[in-house]
Amino acid sequence: MAIMKWNKQSKRRVRQIKQKVIGFLFACTVIFMAGYSINESYSSSNGAHPEALTLEKEQAFIQLILPVSQTMYEIYGIRPSVSIAQAILESDWGESELAAKYNNLYGRKTSDINNAVLMETSEFTDGEWVIISDYFKVYPDVTESIEDHAKLMVEGTDWNPELYHPVIEAQTYQEASQALRQSGYATDPDYPQKLVEIIERYELYKYDVPR
Repeated sequence: MAIMKWNKQSKRRVRQIKQKVIGFLFACTVIFMAGYSINESYSSSNGAHPEALTLEKEQAFIQLILPVSQTMYEIYGIRPSVSIAQAILESDWGESELAAKYNNLYGRKTSDINNAVLMETSEFTDGEWVIISDYFKVYPDVTESIEDHAKLMVEGTDWNPELYHPVIEAQTYQEASQALRQSGYATDPDYPQKLVEIIERYELYKYDVPR
């Protein structure tokens, strides 16, 4: 898919879609929380299997961020399978502190400390995992986080605007996952494999088609 340029028309379209998506996400969140509360109560009294409840929560998270991911695919060409898998992996299904408190699904860092939170994170450096502290972006909602991730893929960095274009230009989700690692998005050497395993386990590849 061709990389789309970020212009005024795109901005207007994003604003319009965002209003609809935020409303949808709010409704999904209410339904998800209500359903989870009911299931927890039901499982306590009826012995429902924990694995079934876990799968239900996982599917609820996927459906929660799917509409936004599909919109980003239409505008920027970012595969929903990869975007969703990254969100799952980076945010631990939206339950990490960074995601739950600050709506940062992708572990995006920032130099703007006025709109950031200082947190510890693990990075793979010189053949070993180390703990570092860094500033991470704070978002008003997960929609902003998903959109910011998509724009990063299109606009790249200050030193290389085309850094992540191979991710967008990849012909398969496997190639896109490898391109993320090769572009330096993640320090984890197993990052591509982890993404592919998530995509295939939950059949996220079925969303990589225009709506």
